[in-house]
Amino acid sequence: MITLGARHQAFWDLHQSGCFVIPNPWDAGSARMMAAAGAKALATTSAGFAFTLGRPDMGHVTRDEALAHCEQIVAATGLPVSGDLENGFADDPDDVAETVRLAAEAGLSGCSIEDTQMVDGNPAYEFEFAVERIRAAVSAARRLGRPFVLCARADGVMNGVYAIDEAVRRIRAFEQAGADLLYVPVPPGLDELRMVLSAVSKPVNALAVGPLSSVSLAEFSALGVRRISLGSAVARATHAVIRDRMREILDDGDFTGLRSVASGSQIDAMLRKGSGGKDNGSSERG
Repeated sequence: MITLGARHQAFWDLHQSGCFVIPNPWDAGSARMMAAAGAKALATTSAGFAFTLGRPDMGHVTRDEALAHCEQIVAATGLPVSGDLENGFADDPDDVAETVRLAAEAGLSGCSIEDTQMVDGNPAYEFEFAVERIRAAVSAARRLGRPFVLCARADGVMNGVYAIDEAVRRIRAFEQAGADLLYVPVPPGLDELRMVLSAVSKPVNALAVGPLSSVSLAEFSALGVRRISLGSAVARATHAVIRDRMREILDDGDFTGLRSVASGSQIDAMLRKGSGGKDNGSSERG
C-alpha cells in the first residue's frame, strides 16, 4: 500500500513539471472510479460534496464536515488528495492557518484557499487582507515539515466581483506570499488565461469548464498550464442524468433512457481497481 508520505511527495512532484488532470470526486465511489480510470491525483469539490448532503453550493458545509469528507476521500484510494476548502472556513488569517493545519491532519497533500467570502454575492476580501490570509496559510503549510501544495485562488472573475486585471494583481501578490500554485477559475477565454500564465512563475491551475471546456489537454499543456481541474463539472453531469432520466420516467413514462448504463460488474471492477488495495475501514493518517 502506498503510504501517505509517498503520496504527499508524489503530489508535490506532479506540480514540478508537465501537465496533469486532477479529477474531483464527491464520494468514495466516484473517487475509486476516477482512480481506476487512471487519475494521478484527486481533489475534492465543495459543490459536489454539498450536493450529496442535499445542500446548495457555497458556504453551506462546515469545516468539520468538509474535513471529515476529505478524510473519506483520502481513505478511498491510494492517490494523493487536495482539498477544496473554500475560503478556509474563516475570515481571520489565523483561523485560515488552523484550517490548513487540520487539512494536513486529515491526510491531504494540499488544499486551495479562495479570496472571496462565503456569503451572498461572494464579495472579495480587500486586497491586502486577502494577501495576509494566503501568507498565513502558506506559513501553516511550511510548518508541517512535509510536502503540501498550497493553492491560492482568485475567484472574483468567476463570481463577477472583479475583472481579470485584478485577478492578475492578486495572484502575483499570492505568489510573492509563498503560494505553490495559482488559480483563476473561469477566465473569459484563452487570452485571459495567457495573461494569468504570463503573470506568475509558479505553476498555474486551470478549470476545464465554460469557455475552456473546448481546450484539449495538449493545448493546455502547450500553453504552460501545470494542473487541470474539473471542479464540480462531473458531479453536475451526474446530477444532469438524474434530472433528465426522472423527467423522462415521471413526466413521460419513458424508461428507454435506462438502456445506456454501466453494468454492475463494470462498476464493481472499477471500484476494486480504484481502491488501491485499501479497504473501507482504512484510517491511515499523517
